[in-house]
Amino acid sequence: MVNWLRRCSVCAVFLAGASAAFGAAPASRPAVPDGMDLGATFRDNGPGAVAGATSRPVSDPFDSDTSALLDRRTENAIKRGLDWLKAAQQPDGRWGSGDDSNWVGYTSFAMIAFMLNGHFPGKKLPYGPCMAKALDALLRESEGQLTGYMGTNMYCHGLATVALSEAWGQTDKDDKVQEVLKSAVKVILRAQSESGGWRYNPQPGGADVSVTAMQVVALSAARQAGIFVPDETITRAVRYVNMCHSSASGGFTYMPGFGVAGFARTAAATSSLMMLGRHDAREVKEGVGYLLKEAPQAAKDTHFYMYGMYYGTVCLYLAGSREFKTWYPQVRDVMLARQQPDGSIGRRSVYDTAIGMIILSFPYGYVPAYQR
Repeated sequence: MVNWLRRCSVCAVFLAGASAAFGAAPASRPAVPDGMDLGATFRDNGPGAVAGATSRPVSDPFDSDTSALLDRRTENAIKRGLDWLKAAQQPDGRWGSGDDSNWVGYTSFAMIAFMLNGHFPGKKLPYGPCMAKALDALLRESEGQLTGYMGTNMYCHGLATVALSEAWGQTDKDDKVQEVLKSAVKVILRAQSESGGWRYNPQPGGADVSVTAMQVVALSAARQAGIFVPDETITRAVRYVNMCHSSASGGFTYMPGFGVAGFARTAAATSSLMMLGRHDAREVKEGVGYLLKEAPQAAKDTHFYMYGMYYGTVCLYLAGSREFKTWYPQVRDVMLARQQPDGSIGRRSVYDTAIGMIILSFPYGYVPAYQR
């Protein structure tokens, strides 16, 4: 069993997902969705060990005073949001309607929102039972036609892999969770394209930086939980992400040499590289610089707004305390303003509310996936 408290010190992965990616079946998606902002031995060599990766110097620790960003109104908002999510859960443990093809992604996001606040599957009230039902729903999903595949696209599958990786070690079903994680990783490994990236379907094909970042995250989270991931898989993925970097803007494009850099895709790509310890890489430094330049406008308005705010928060949290302290108050105030009297965010959707709770809860840093 992997002890979650020991894994808390691992400086590794971020979480990724996509709002637009949950909308349509993979086969019906356009080749390049409009506005889709959406050489190391990579195995368990000890906490955060990635041979050949550039380690982040311990010169910019996450200051303890960052917790001051969580004032009473924010903590109250988080509690109200979690209560709304609990009430919105379906009897079978899912979030989203019973016939919703994207329920795996929504359920995974909701689970992460609870885990970021220290709530895991179990009997402990007030949220342990609903988390236990959600865990069971994901475990049942893995027993589908394609063993180990969860959801209807690789976004959902990657998110479910991350959620299960973070829950492992905190449940009474750890053997089953481990079995499912091994199968889930095999699905991801088989789906990597020749270019090194991933696309929406669970088999090799095209690739884009957003789906690729999601799979890198999933593999990293599974690795933290003790699941073996081959070196070559990660090396090829990093190469693909770097191919999407734009030297002209400093940001990342959706595909290599295609289109312009975007806020959310840059945050996803930059975070995936930092997750592998490449904080000092030129692409990472330029990516962070691009985000800081665009952040004031993005906080007001950007394509796929919640998606962009989510990725921006993840990346600037991983970038360091100074960057996060500049960003978090802006996005926190936006989330608080968007919260409804019943605790939901925006249009009372599970997606918006789960993402909003994740964003607000970052200063807690309880889930290992968010550690620097």
